[in-house]
Amino acid sequence: MQTIDWIVLLGTLLFIVLYGAWKTKGSKNVKDYIKGGNDAHWWTIGLSVMATQASAITFLSAPGQAFHDGMGFVQFYFGVPIAMVVICMVFIPIYHRLNVYTAYEYLETRFDLKTRTLTAILFLIQRGLAAGITIFAPAIILSSVLGWDLTTLNIIIGILVIIYTVSGGTKAVNITQKQQMGIIFIGMLIAFFIIISYLPDGITFSKALDIAGANGKMKVLNFSFDLDNRYTFWSGIIGGTFLALSYFGTDQSQVQRYLTGKSIKESQLGLLFNGLLKVPMQFFILLVGIMVFVFYQFNSSPLNFNPKGKEAVINSEYAEEYTALENKLAEIHHSKDTAIKDYLAKQGATQKKEIQRLNTEEKEIRNTAKAIIKKADIAVETNDKDYVFIHFILNNLPKGLIGLLLAVILSAAMSSTASELNALASTTAIDLYKRNVREEKNDQHYVTASKFFTLGWGILAIIVACFASLFDNLIQLVNIIGSIFYGNVLGIFLLAFFIKFVHSNATFIAAIITQIAIILIWYFAIFRLEQLGLKPYVGFLWLNLIGCVLVMAIAICVQFFIGPKTKITTS
Repeated sequence: MQTIDWIVLLGTLLFIVLYGAWKTKGSKNVKDYIKGGNDAHWWTIGLSVMATQASAITFLSAPGQAFHDGMGFVQFYFGVPIAMVVICMVFIPIYHRLNVYTAYEYLETRFDLKTRTLTAILFLIQRGLAAGITIFAPAIILSSVLGWDLTTLNIIIGILVIIYTVSGGTKAVNITQKQQMGIIFIGMLIAFFIIISYLPDGITFSKALDIAGANGKMKVLNFSFDLDNRYTFWSGIIGGTFLALSYFGTDQSQVQRYLTGKSIKESQLGLLFNGLLKVPMQFFILLVGIMVFVFYQFNSSPLNFNPKGKEAVINSEYAEEYTALENKLAEIHHSKDTAIKDYLAKQGATQKKEIQRLNTEEKEIRNTAKAIIKKADIAVETNDKDYVFIHFILNNLPKGLIGLLLAVILSAAMSSTASELNALASTTAIDLYKRNVREEKNDQHYVTASKFFTLGWGILAIIVACFASLFDNLIQLVNIIGSIFYGNVLGIFLLAFFIKFVHSNATFIAAIITQIAIILIWYFAIFRLEQLGLKPYVGFLWLNLIGCVLVMAIAICVQFFIGPKTKITTS
C-alpha cells in the first residue's frame, strides 16, 4: 500500500467515527439513546437496515463465492422482498402500537416474563457470536494479505465501533451507516468499472458475460427439489423467507433500525426500500465477482488466493511439487485464452466444451494444491473464497483506490458491528436488566447502563473475534449461526401473533425442546456429514423452516396436553 492509500483509508474511517460521535453526543434519555428520538426518515431506515445486514463478510465473501460457484448464491435472498411485505403488514403495526423498545417486550405482554427472557437470551447468544465474526472476517483476510497482526486488527476495528456506538447510541449508528453505505456503493461501482476496463481489447461487458456463461458461472436459477443443495430457488423462496422474517422481524439488530421511524409509514417505506434494493444489490456484488473471474481468464492468478498457503509450501518439502502445479496452471491459462477467443469467434458447442474441459482441469489442479498446502501445514486455511476479491484489489487497482476499497470493507464491518452492539446492549438493558431491577431508576441511569452494556458486548465481540477460526466461507458461517436460532424465535412470534389459544408454558417448553432439536439436527445431519466429506441430509437454510414449524407444532401439542387452565399473562 502506498501513502495515498493510507491517507484515504485512515481519513475515511476517522471521519466516520468522529462525525458520528460529534453529531450524537449527549443523549439524555432512553428514547433518544435506544430509539434515536423516533425521528428517522424512511431512507435513513432503509440504508441502516441494509448496512446492518451488509457486513464486510458480504463484500469479501460474495465476490469469491461467485468466482468459484457462480451467481446461484443470489437465490439465498429471494425471500427478502416477501418477508419485507409480511413484516410491514404484521410486525411493524404491533411494535408501534405497543411503543416497545425491543421486539421481546411484546412477548411478555402476550406470554410472560420467562418466555420474553428466553427469547432475548437466544438472540443474545447468536448475535453475540455474529458480532465477533463480523469483526473477525475482515481482520483475518487483511492480516493474511497485508501482513498485519490479526489480534491488533480485531482490537482496532472493535475500538473504532465502540467509540461512536457508546457515545451516540442508535442515532450514531443510523447517521454513520448512511455515510458507510455511500462509501460502499461508490467503492463497489468504481471497482466494477475498473475491472471491465482491464479486460482485453474487444472483450466488452456482454462478451464477458458470454465467457462467464461458457464456464458455467451465470446459472442464476436452480429449480431442483434436492434438499441437501444449499442454494436453490425453493430454498431461497421458502427457507430464505423464513430466515428473513426471523432476521428482519425478530432480531433486535434490525428491529431497532425501524423502531426509530417517525411513524409507521416511515418504518414500512424503509423496509420496502430495503426489500426492493437488496436482491439487485446482492446480484451486483456477485456480478463483481464474475467480472473478477473473467479478468483472471486473461491474467495469471495464484494457485491459492490465500498467500499463507504458498508461504507454507515454499518452506516445506513440497515446494517443487507446488511449483510444478503452478507451471501447469500457467499452461492452462494460455490454453484458455486461445479457447475463449475461439469460442467468441464461433460460438460453437465444441469450443464451449473445450473451455469446460480446461475449467475442470484447473479445478483439479487447484484441489491438488489445497491438498499439498494441508500436508505442508494443516493449520493454513486452503478454502480461498474469502481471499479472491482482496487479492484483486491489492494487486490490480491503482493507488488511492486500494485505500478506498479497504475503507469499503472496514466500513461494512463497522456498520454491521455497530448495529449488533447497539442491539445487544438495548436487549440486555431493557429485557434483562431493567425488567429485573425492582427499584425505580431514572432515564439517565438506563442510558448509562446501556453504554456500559455496549462497551461490555464490544469487548466480548473482540474476544470472540480473537479466538475465532475461519470456516468454510464466512458469509455462510453467519447464515448458519442465524439459521440454528432464527426459526425457533420466529415460531415463538408467530404463535404470539396468530395462535391465540397457545399460552406461555406451552410456548416456553416448546422453545427449549426445539432449540435442542435444531442444534442436534444441524450437528448430525449437516455438520458431521460435511466433515466426513458426505452430502448433508438437508441444506442449512431449511433449518429456519424446520425450527419455525417444530416450535409451533410442539407448543400446540403441549397446550392440548396441559389443557386450557393456563391463561395468557399480561404485564
